Amino acid sequence: MKALRRPQLWFLTGSQGLYGLDTLNQVAAQSQHIVAALNESGHLAAEVVWFPVVTDADAIKHTLLKANLAEDCVGVIAWMHTFSPAKMWIAGLEALQLPLLHLHTQANVALPWAEIDMDFMNLNQAAHGDREFGYIQTRLGIPRTTVAGHVSDPAVSTRIGGWARAATGLAALRSMKLARFGDNMRDVAVTEGDKVEAQRRFGVSVNTYSVNDLAASVDAVPDGEVDDLVKEYDDTYRLAAELRPDGDRHDSLRYAARLEAGLRAFLDAGDFTAFTTNFEDLGGLRQLPGLAVQRLMADGYGFGGEGDWKTSVLLRTLKVIGAGRPGGTSFMEDYTYNLVPGEELILGAHMLEVCPSIAAGVPTVEIHPLGIGGREDPVRMVFDAAPGPGVVIGMADLGDRFRLIGNEIDLVPPAHPLPRLPVARAVWKPRPDFRTSAESWLTAGAPHHTVLSTAVGTEELHDLATMLKTELLMIDSDTDVRQLQKEIRWNQAYYRLALGL
Repeated sequence: MKALRRPQLWFLTGSQGLYGLDTLNQVAAQSQHIVAALNESGHLAAEVVWFPVVTDADAIKHTLLKANLAEDCVGVIAWMHTFSPAKMWIAGLEALQLPLLHLHTQANVALPWAEIDMDFMNLNQAAHGDREFGYIQTRLGIPRTTVAGHVSDPAVSTRIGGWARAATGLAALRSMKLARFGDNMRDVAVTEGDKVEAQRRFGVSVNTYSVNDLAASVDAVPDGEVDDLVKEYDDTYRLAAELRPDGDRHDSLRYAARLEAGLRAFLDAGDFTAFTTNFEDLGGLRQLPGLAVQRLMADGYGFGGEGDWKTSVLLRTLKVIGAGRPGGTSFMEDYTYNLVPGEELILGAHMLEVCPSIAAGVPTVEIHPLGIGGREDPVRMVFDAAPGPGVVIGMADLGDRFRLIGNEIDLVPPAHPLPRLPVARAVWKPRPDFRTSAESWLTAGAPHHTVLSTAVGTEELHDLATMLKTELLMIDSDTDVRQLQKEIRWNQAYYRLALGL
């Protein structure tokens, strides 16, 4: 998989020629200071790039069209330093195809009360210049995020940094290629979806490939590459005794390594950043990929089990958004509950495929029977997820649109050891409580496959949904089931109207 280049955010400062060249020069200097402060804050995983002050409609439209075509530009930040008449922005804003952040700030933190004169007032007009800009964005229906405050405030730069991560995730989504090995699990509803509409709305290309094409890639892996991977496993994880070189199941570990190398080669050759597998369609594969999938997820690939391409798309997008942050992001499935009153917990897991980026410690690599799939016993990592706050989020295809549903959660250690559960797992308390969370999730039609992340938060999810013009229902500490039911009805009417006839 190609390494991601550092993304850029283009910074546009609005003004007009009314104030004269001296004032415009001051506007330019002060906006450059704002850009420098953002870049030096340490809160942005993107480079903010300053552009000359724009003062007329042609310059605005030209710059925004140029941003659309710039390979490294993932979003635009706009600030109306002085009064920039908003009719000048109409053509440019309607042409913009990138996420937009409206920064409502000013050059100074404190007012120099004793020194304020009309020159100062003419120069520092963002208080009403940005209101003019806010009006035209609303009038045009431009989706955007608005952040108010001085850039020296860590809360402001952190908020912009979260939006920048969402914009980077969107850029990855728009260029994503996903390989489905086989179809989705038979008779399952929620893993189905409109791939044409997904490409139209999100940009992702989802296509199916024969499992036996993958099997050919696996069979072609040189023995030396298998040797190297097996050594890496031994150096990185705790291997079960039977999988070690002198163990009676060592050949199974070697085949798991061959699976990883062959799968990685197939994905790299096609420039795929996400994929799915299905235990019902394994072709010439000897094992259902477990360890291979876990390690690929740890490297940033999207994945969905049983052909669930929507969850794979979400996982890859959140991997990009959370890159470099503490915590991790994994494919997940709600499996079973602890329903003791006052001690309600959700136990999440999957057959094999949970990403070690969320592990509490060094995983063990084990081999156990799998009652489905009809192949050899698969190798997998086994671990408990690290405790801490997180989110789970899923995507549902409602027929006329997609819906994102998320739940803020708190991951906790298992209440007791799980010595007979031979898969990686996560245990969490959903917010605000189990009953409200579960009733809300079911009412929203949310899926059983999700993405669990301790590296991405609610703000980034809201920003991403805004950029995608896609509904997001977020279940959090303030959620009330009846109010959520009303929100679902309102959203249903809104999104149908917003899509047009």
